[in-house]
Amino acid sequence: MVRIIEVGPRDGLQNERETISLSARLDLIFALAEAGLAEQEFGSFVSPKAVPQMAGTDEVAAGLPTGLTGWALVPNVKGMERALASGCRNAALFTAASEDFVQANIRMSIAESLEVFAEAAGLFRSRVPEGRLRGIVSTAFECPFVGRVDPEAAVAVAHELLELGVDEVVLADTIGTAGPSEVKRLAAAASDIPKEKLAWHFHDTRGTAVANVWTCLELGYRSFDSAAGGLGGCPFAPGAGGNLATEDLVYLLEREGFRTGVDLELLARATLPVLDLLGREPESKVQRAVLAGRS
Repeated sequence: MVRIIEVGPRDGLQNERETISLSARLDLIFALAEAGLAEQEFGSFVSPKAVPQMAGTDEVAAGLPTGLTGWALVPNVKGMERALASGCRNAALFTAASEDFVQANIRMSIAESLEVFAEAAGLFRSRVPEGRLRGIVSTAFECPFVGRVDPEAAVAVAHELLELGVDEVVLADTIGTAGPSEVKRLAAAASDIPKEKLAWHFHDTRGTAVANVWTCLELGYRSFDSAAGGLGGCPFAPGAGGNLATEDLVYLLEREGFRTGVDLELLARATLPVLDLLGREPESKVQRAVLAGRS
């Protein structure tokens, strides 16, 4: 069984120019849950001035489907307090392997972000001891401001997050530059971290996301982030394209004999209302094929 964490409702919408209504965001989450995506990153507790598309995440949290494992992205202690007040049981903290990117994203150094996360993680554990924490390492392969990132630098941040008590670290190809050989190098650098404590987050800016997933599968990893419809990108990473499309990921996995528990037909239709609101056509190749009856 391969674990898919659907990030469309958060990472998929945060970079869109159009702000989607709360009801449309919830409709998307319910449709994705109906398709079998039981883990979803539903929003972020960041300043609405910085990311207006994520305003009202507390209201989204209150309306989540029963049984959904919902993840909320949290940048600091204030965000964690808001998340906990909204009843969140799972939270994701995010930093980066590049100093320049952390400064552009959350206006801290890596060391400062880890100090803040230590306090936020302690607050979370004191309020929700049974909850789960993710630690996201953005720009694990390349930074839009300074170029390629040393794998050892990314792994060093991953270790810091694990020492803070996160249950899982996400290694993110934030701007979608990595190829399979780079995935192998980063995995080798992280070989002392148990595979069940690592997840991978690929963007498909240059069309390499599926190849990178396959490389991870061959190395024994089984947890991946993806966004239905290939929505998304990073508002703080110039040129970053959409995420790995969940439809493309599910098709690859199921075709190669891995179970996902996802209904591809329902998944292909889940994002259509949002895409219509955004005035966009489906970007996922598999989604287009399914909708055309060629699955």
